[in-house]
Amino acid sequence: MYIIAIGWLYVTLLVAATEPSVVAGIISFLFYGLLPCSLLLWISGSKLRRQRRRHLESMADQASHQGDGQHAKTDQ
Repeated sequence: MYIIAIGWLYVTLLVAATEPSVVAGIISFLFYGLLPCSLLLWISGSKLRRQRRRHLESMADQASHQGDGQHAKTDQ
């Protein structure tokens, strides 16, 4: 996925370099390259972020349950 993003940014950088002015080149690179690419990477990474959050919640839940069991054994 990252190789496609790198390739897209390279192409848009070359297109921006052929613009008649520096301002037009920067704007074309931002709107044709950087913003769509960052949006695509953010959307494609949402599944990974969701899985990471679930994993951290399950680890915290397991840690809280382990702590409850240890206190009960010492009280008995």
